[in-house]
Amino acid sequence: MWTDDWLIDTRTSYDTVAVGYADFVREAIARQQYVRAALTLFADSVRATGGGPVADIGCGPGHVTAHLHALGVDAFGIDLSPGMVDVARRDHPGLRFEVGSMTELDLPAGSVAGLLAWQSLIHIPDDEMPAVIGHFHRVLRPGGPLQLLFHVGDDSRLKTEGYGGHPMNVHVHRRQPSQVATWLRDAGFEVEAQMLLSPDEKGSQAILFARHS
Repeated sequence: MWTDDWLIDTRTSYDTVAVGYADFVREAIARQQYVRAALTLFADSVRATGGGPVADIGCGPGHVTAHLHALGVDAFGIDLSPGMVDVARRDHPGLRFEVGSMTELDLPAGSVAGLLAWQSLIHIPDDEMPAVIGHFHRVLRPGGPLQLLFHVGDDSRLKTEGYGGHPMNVHVHRRQPSQVATWLRDAGFEVEAQMLLSPDEKGSQAILFARHS
């Protein structure tokens, strides 16, 4: 199904580290008040536009999906890695998780009320980003909110080990919020706000808030 080498490498890497990664992020939301605030704002925005199903794309072990569900959002998760989906189903048995790729997002047009992609765009090459964001725009209903979280920077690096010392083979792409915002606008989104987390540190992250227009 996935023929591009980088997709195969990403899937295999996260299958390998799924259990360790789940342990690594288990308390991440509880430790970060600005992250919690961003998710609360997203949930409020979904409700303000009438509610409905929300897609967590690149959901990993499902911790963000579960947090949104606790906020009263009808969230479900999609991830490239079957291993991650297995862990998500194990840890959050009452929620819906599916295996899928954001490069071939298998959702009907206008079928979700909100869409969130946290730390999952970091493995997408630049030349694939417009198509991926185009899929996000296609499946999100008009007026629906979009929220992206990603690493800030101007470089890419190969990650060969992680989460318990297991082998990985994925490129991590750091991007400037202005570049991601340009891709969003080109796809038909209205960019409403951005938040920088730990802006004075090398490992800073950005959250972009946008809306289907």
